[in-house]
Amino acid sequence: MSSQAEIFPLVDASGRVTGKATRAECHSGSMLLHPVVHLHYFNAQGELYLQKRAAHKDIQPNMWDTSVGGHVSYGEEVAAALLREASEELGLRNICPVFLFRYVFESDVERELVYVYYATSPALPQPDHDEVSEGRFWSVEEILTSLGKNIFTPNFEGEIKRALSALRNVSTLHFHRATTICSFC
Repeated sequence: MSSQAEIFPLVDASGRVTGKATRAECHSGSMLLHPVVHLHYFNAQGELYLQKRAAHKDIQPNMWDTSVGGHVSYGEEVAAALLREASEELGLRNICPVFLFRYVFESDVERELVYVYYATSPALPQPDHDEVSEGRFWSVEEILTSLGKNIFTPNFEGEIKRALSALRNVSTLHFHRATTICSFC
């Protein structure tokens, strides 16, 4: 099956599945709400790993984006999609993401229900170069001073400050021990 023929669930704003559609239909400007997952992956120094989207991506190629981002397939649970995407894009297999929040993101061509997670681990990402052209850890300061300079995807720019604010509410102990205390792994 071509990537444009992939089947995505259609959802309401609460995440309840209401139907299904192809990737092509969801990215055609139809504004069909479909779920995606984002992972903000931090190292022990508090630096955030970002990926540069591959040139062949149909949405926002060659832009820096969240550590992991991908679509939920029809019939797939959100948590399973997140772990699958982390493995496919960055080779991360022994992580335990922690849910932060969800929101609706809308661009000119699509409308997504974004489930946002974070994780920490000593594991170094091993990017799949079919999915990611490059990746590296960025300091929070470096990210904040680069906002608005057409370096990051619009959804990352809109999400990062909210994610950092949500993380300030997470205790330091929880942040550094997230791989051992979350409940969804």
